[in-house]
Amino acid sequence: MTDALGITYSPCPNDTFTFHAWAHGLVPDAPPVEVAFADIDVTNGMAERGEGDILKVSYAVLPWILDRYALLPCGGALGRGCGPLVLTAGEARPADLAGRTVAVPAERSTAYLLFRLWTAAHVPGGVGEVRIMPFHEIMPAVRDGRVDAGLVIHEARFTFQRYGLHRLADLGEFWEGTTGHPIPLGAIVARRSLGEERLRAVAHAIRASVARAWEDPAASRAYVLEHAQEMERDVAEAHIGLYVNEFTAELGEEGFAAVRELLTRAAGEGLVPAVPPGLLAPVGGAAVA
Repeated sequence: MTDALGITYSPCPNDTFTFHAWAHGLVPDAPPVEVAFADIDVTNGMAERGEGDILKVSYAVLPWILDRYALLPCGGALGRGCGPLVLTAGEARPADLAGRTVAVPAERSTAYLLFRLWTAAHVPGGVGEVRIMPFHEIMPAVRDGRVDAGLVIHEARFTFQRYGLHRLADLGEFWEGTTGHPIPLGAIVARRSLGEERLRAVAHAIRASVARAWEDPAASRAYVLEHAQEMERDVAEAHIGLYVNEFTAELGEEGFAAVRELLTRAAGEGLVPAVPPGLLAPVGGAAVA
């Protein structure tokens, strides 16, 4: 498949559920794709280096890549009640994190961006050391006292109690309560050099793949569980239910407004470069280089 597009997304259930139909040739007239799997910190780096045709990345990395990649209006993770959590081993207050060590899964992630916005508002003087740690190691590190708190995402919402941990903050509640917007988490981007026509074809294929996944959820079950990193089936299904929603099918104005709000607030705090508004236009709404 020399003419196939390269697509890299995570092995998380929401991505494998979303892209199952397209990846398996079940979307009529869709461009052929060659699939690779990588966690979000890896795909963020790929995007910054200009590697890959289509990538699942964090919305937080967009300011560094939008000159080369277009934000697609579908396929990503954005929603309500699905934000990152700040966990501690015992009962604590936000102010207790001042000067403390916090484990985070990646620096250029929406979770970390939300964490920085939250600490600016709730942790006087800020935290101490921020330690980058593989996602699956964070909750054990908090439990064992190797860090004072951990920033977790995805299925940790359903499993943190198993580690005896406490929820210090829900950054989704913080974001929604502050802005009224849904939470932008993971985005699908495609290389602008593909051209307007192919970008539209990619977006169409993603929408059709999502629609097929919803029509026949059982069809993707084996693919989802194969890549779910030993996640229990009920947790995988809860993960899909939370992160695959109407915004996965179409960001719409509400979704794009949430993304603009996140990046504007982050730029105002000096956390990311400012993004020229035209670069956040939907595919087809701005010139494609």
